[in-house]
Amino acid sequence: MTASAGTGRSDTERAPRSFWFDPRFAIGIVLVIASVLGVVTVVTVADSSTVIYASREMLSPGDRVQSSDLDTRSVRLGSLGAQYLAEGDIPRGGFVVTRPVPAGELVPTSAVGDVAGATAASIVVNINGELARSIGEGSVVDLWSAKETDNNQFGPPSVLVDSATVVRLIARDGGIADRSAQSVELLVPRTKIAAVLEAIANADALSLVPTSIPVRG
Repeated sequence: MTASAGTGRSDTERAPRSFWFDPRFAIGIVLVIASVLGVVTVVTVADSSTVIYASREMLSPGDRVQSSDLDTRSVRLGSLGAQYLAEGDIPRGGFVVTRPVPAGELVPTSAVGDVAGATAASIVVNINGELARSIGEGSVVDLWSAKETDNNQFGPPSVLVDSATVVRLIARDGGIADRSAQSVELLVPRTKIAAVLEAIANADALSLVPTSIPVRG
């Protein structure tokens, strides 16, 4: 073994190789990681969509609805998702509509009632006189009645049903009418059905009084 002149090192020894670092290599790694994270974020956001039920046609209080009666939409509602009826939330027996839901709108959970616990039913009454302008589909009204006395006179009126819901206004030919219609379908508590049917059978004078009047700007 010989040593290099003047160095004292053997020919087989090598000087340690210095580490070379290219900043472009680090930038490339960062870009790859950012790209992967971006894809994961996009996929996560896409997967956060919820399938919500939407009304295929106008839903009125008292309607019994099955999942086959509704459409579904995939939407991103975030924290508001719990306020709407999601796929899989409808029981096997369906549900009862408790307030109007216009056609094409998402079905809110507040408009859904349990079929087994339904306590109201729809009934059609003939109203004496013209309806108030504020009365329409979905309005909450009090049903007043006055019993007929002698000589085609009527006694003092009293509230027969309070806080009934207007399901629809019916024209004389059975179609949908405007506010001047004299036949109205109401959603009333089942405990009041007998009293309403009795008033109808006795030809009592029936009137509707809205419980609230909308503010006009």
